[in-house]
Amino acid sequence: MTAETTRKGKRKGPRPKHVPTRTCVGCRRVDAKREYTRLVRTPEGRVEVDPTGKANGRGAYLCRSRRCWKAALESGALARALRVEIDAADRERLWTYARTHFPPDEEV
Repeated sequence: MTAETTRKGKRKGPRPKHVPTRTCVGCRRVDAKREYTRLVRTPEGRVEVDPTGKANGRGAYLCRSRRCWKAALESGALARALRVEIDAADRERLWTYARTHFPPDEEV
């Protein structure tokens, strides 16, 4: 037995770091959590963007793409994921956030 292997034939060394994955509510793509923007339903029932990813409340994730934000807001997928009714003012506020923070897509 060499120093590089154990009894079962596995290599010794550092384990690969676990990368948490999430699914985009708009396009259903699975990717690393860091690639998405988290939206959270606060205990008061409002929907807010969570830049830290650690706020209390039920969360949902969206790609950093206007196309996904538009799809999630128009289809009601974001409201279903957060289990909340999103009123017109919150919907407009979230869409404004997407327009100001993400580059335009070709299809939007």
